[in-house]
This record gives sequence, C-alpha cells and structure tokens, in this order.
Amino acid sequence: MFCPKCGSILMPKKVGSKTVMACSCGYKSGDTELKLGEKVEKSKEVEVIESEREHLPKITADCPKCGFNEAYFWEVQTRAADEPATKFMKCVKCKHIWRDYL
Repeated sequence: MFCPKCGSILMPKKVGSKTVMACSCGYKSGDTELKLGEKVEKSKEVEVIESEREHLPKITADCPKCGFNEAYFWEVQTRAADEPATKFMKCVKCKHIWRDYL
C-alpha cells in the first residue's frame, strides 16, 4: 500500500487500540483497521505456460544428436574476461543443447 499524498510506502502504526497504515508525511488510513498476523491463503493452482517459440537468433549448425542443420545460439562469458565467450547452441528440432568453444 502506498500513500496517496506523497507516494511513499505505508507502514503499520498503533493508534490507540487500532493499528492503521501510516506514512512519514503524516497521512493515516483511518477508514479500515489493520489486523496484523492474519494469514493470507495462497492459491494452490499454478498455470504453467510453456512457450514453444524461442526468442534467440538462428544459425546453420549440425546437431550432434539428430543431425538437423539449424540451431538457436547464445554466448556466455564462462571463463576469464581475457578469453573468448562460450557459444551455446540448441537444436531447433530435438532441443539438444551443446557448446561450441570459440
């Protein structure tokens, strides 16, 4: 929750017997009482959406597993900065991943 006056985050503050959300600028949310220690139930349903579309550039390379000649690629600096990056490739057809040390 954020302060409608200044935009800062509201913090719980004890005012008498009530606990309200208050800001350092002086704003207090007096319309609702905050109950600390309430448990919020989480939804146990999780929807997993697996994207079939890769957002990586493609290159012509022979897959060592299935022999298909097209692969996605990306580079990662896995060794020291003065050494070349490691190129990873992923087969478009069988999704096999292999490394190409430059």
